[in-house]
Amino acid sequence: MTHRLKTRLTHFFPLSLITEFLSLKILPPFRHFLSKTLDFLRMDPFFFSSSSADNDFNSNNSRTLRSLSDLDDEKLFLVDHRWWNAVRESVFKEVEGVLYAGSCGFSDEFESEIVVNMRSGSGGGDCDQEEQGVSGREFAVVSEWMFYRTVKWHYDMKNAENVVAIEDNKADLFCIQVRLSFSATTNSLVVKINEKDNEVGAFNKSRRIFSVNSGLLWIWDFSGQITKFLLQGRMLPDNHELVNKEVFLELQVYGLFYDIMRKENDMAIEDSNTELKVNGHSDDIKPYVRRGQPPLASSFNEHYRLGLTGLYNLGNTCYMNSAIQCLAHTPQLVDYFLGDFRKDLNFENPLGMNGKLALAFGDLLRQLWTPDTTSVSPHAFKSRLAGFASQFAGYNQHDSQEFLAFLLDGLHEDLNRVKIKPYNEIKDVDGISNQEVADEHWRNHLARNDSIIVDLCQGQYRSTLICPLCKKHSVTFDPFLYLSLPLSSTTMRAMTLAMLTTDGSHSPTPVTITVPKYGMVKDLIQALSITCSLRDDETLLVAEIFNNRILHFLDRPYDSLELIRDYDKLAAYRLPKDQDSLPLVVFSHSHSEESNDDNDQGGPPFRRFGIPLLARIPEGSDGFELRNKFLQLINPLVMREESSSDSLDDESVNNANQDTEMDDVAIDGASSSDEVKGKSSVDESFRLSLETEGFFPARSSIVMDEPLLVPESRRIFILVSWSDEAMKQYDTSILNQLQETNVLPVVSNNLPELVSLSKYLEAFLREEPLGPEDMWYCPTCKEHRQASKKLDLWRLPEILVIHLKRFSYNQFLQDKLETFVDFPIVDFDFSNYTVHKDSQSSIRYKLYAVSNHYGGMGGGHYTAFAQCGEQWYEFNDSQVFPISEGQIKTSAAYVLFYKRM
Repeated sequence: MTHRLKTRLTHFFPLSLITEFLSLKILPPFRHFLSKTLDFLRMDPFFFSSSSADNDFNSNNSRTLRSLSDLDDEKLFLVDHRWWNAVRESVFKEVEGVLYAGSCGFSDEFESEIVVNMRSGSGGGDCDQEEQGVSGREFAVVSEWMFYRTVKWHYDMKNAENVVAIEDNKADLFCIQVRLSFSATTNSLVVKINEKDNEVGAFNKSRRIFSVNSGLLWIWDFSGQITKFLLQGRMLPDNHELVNKEVFLELQVYGLFYDIMRKENDMAIEDSNTELKVNGHSDDIKPYVRRGQPPLASSFNEHYRLGLTGLYNLGNTCYMNSAIQCLAHTPQLVDYFLGDFRKDLNFENPLGMNGKLALAFGDLLRQLWTPDTTSVSPHAFKSRLAGFASQFAGYNQHDSQEFLAFLLDGLHEDLNRVKIKPYNEIKDVDGISNQEVADEHWRNHLARNDSIIVDLCQGQYRSTLICPLCKKHSVTFDPFLYLSLPLSSTTMRAMTLAMLTTDGSHSPTPVTITVPKYGMVKDLIQALSITCSLRDDETLLVAEIFNNRILHFLDRPYDSLELIRDYDKLAAYRLPKDQDSLPLVVFSHSHSEESNDDNDQGGPPFRRFGIPLLARIPEGSDGFELRNKFLQLINPLVMREESSSDSLDDESVNNANQDTEMDDVAIDGASSSDEVKGKSSVDESFRLSLETEGFFPARSSIVMDEPLLVPESRRIFILVSWSDEAMKQYDTSILNQLQETNVLPVVSNNLPELVSLSKYLEAFLREEPLGPEDMWYCPTCKEHRQASKKLDLWRLPEILVIHLKRFSYNQFLQDKLETFVDFPIVDFDFSNYTVHKDSQSSIRYKLYAVSNHYGGMGGGHYTAFAQCGEQWYEFNDSQVFPISEGQIKTSAAYVLFYKRM
């Protein structure tokens, strides 16, 4: 079967899908046939492109790994020797290389095939074995981990202001398929690059790099794989069947073609840092781009920045993408997985995953740090993860912190350097100092747990239990992977209401209070009473307003406040307590638009407006007394001229409270002069009519000089129709300032309360009694006691992960807590929270990543903020955007990542 045919088979029938298909209960003969086909497709590891994560997954996941020799060889990279050698002294001191001299030419049979003959310096004698002083074209063959560490080293050096690294900021990475064989005749390696095996672009670049007219070239093998193949070939007899047999090898070529082009055009590479680039593009991104417009793809001729690679959402996998991006920008963890982490794989740990989770994570992290990559798919990683954790097998949404905890624990077990865990006996600690006990516990922990995760992420608690009777102290020291801080204050809810009086003394005023989120109406009344300084002779009545009418009264103290939505509108009325037995009158407002044509009902059309007003009236009150009470309530709304405001105010009060004559100067019909005139005339500025309760009320006119009938509910609903003249005399805009419950009042300059992260830390470390279900057995009292527990931070890790517990659960409810937590970014000083500081090199931390959750329990979306260099970026699945430091703090912050300064 030819190479092209095999490639097409694996393209149209991915091995992962065929493997899943084999797991079904199909006919045994057909299953046997497919199994044999799969074995054939997999039999030559060099034949197929190992860039496919699915292929790597099937190769290592189909068998149990027992040692490093069971792993497939890492990819090989061909790079510029000068670029590689700049890193050797500081990173790869122990790595030795073998020098080969190569001569290039075309195949005798095929002009479309490049042939490179390679002879080692010791065997051929054509080159000096000393690495220094080699002239001509110099290349280096390095392993995958060496390549990534070198790329990261150059990137880090270029971010350091005082260090200038060799130019490597041009994205030039492509793959070629080569045929490798040993020639017994010339005692050399023969490398063939055939046009049929490669893409046209890759082959043309190879022709420029391995130019026939460029003379001798020098290739250093630092991977050991080329040298191993040569030594195996030399050991074979001349007539062995493997002599001259070709082996397919995939080779990644980095930076060489760009160097050739630069030299040919005699152009210097400009190393400009004046413009910020994101995936090959400048940071000149308009704000609306972050609302859905994806970033553009990178191009060959532009600068790139490592680490700015997105992750495709496979279907509700944003939780995974968010956590992985935070880990992928943890500096020490990146350096570790870009390096030779395979040497720490633990294949024997029964608590681990046979090293396969670490392999999958390392492969994904390297993809995220591959030059000239915009987005990658985490499918292979997710598939391997699902093999060990069934909860992540499907496409349901999960908690990013729970996923992070599982991943870190799994990586620790896969990379645990302890192969045989010793048994550590717990010693009696009475009379021993805390320092000695803590060190002993930590040594015992490290004797069983020793991995990069422990090195970076694990700290140590001191837990103290105190008996309430005998004061016996029990001290233990335990490791922790992260701090999980409860957001207790987020059980409170801010609400805004309109506060109104029922005596006409003040105009409506917005009031904001804080109540328990799961509280009751009585908690709302209590908070309002305190805020408005309610007098002993007053009471409060709260109503919900809808369409300028009272929808219902909140007069049942044990009703839940959860029934009040954020967009509801509430009004609170101060009523005299000694008048509770009197009828309650509700005045609603409407404006008669008399200039328009009459409607079909024969009357002028009207519209409702404003907040309804409330008052108590005596039994037997008639229409005139009702009107006077209304005039008293709207008295604060009178539009007064500056020259006569005082006199008008006094006159209005007198007219509203006394049955005396008045001069008709300020308000048309605003006094009780009608009664003095024998109630023979009715003021036309306000028309009062009775309404029934309900959404579709029936209206009836009021006979002004007859007592009102009081219904059984003791509530009278009145619709007041305002004339055009009355609308001009009163400031009705005040009545229209009713706001939604969750909106702060416009007249207030107060912002929502910011809760500092330090307050949650203090609460977390504060001494508190254990619950009745967590009784502690006191060894002195010989009985179970409700002891007090105190946590202290004893040993802090290099990477401190802080989990803000935003999701609350109880027997009946699940909810997301939206508290805005004010957390430090640049300098987080832990000196006030750590009891042991002697061995701490630094207790100051700097934020470098945040996992965010937007939305509620029923649905939401995870993103990540991470610092790359000195710039912050938002990682929203496959999209990456630069952000400012001021955009980091939001109420969506869920998991915070700090590194020691």
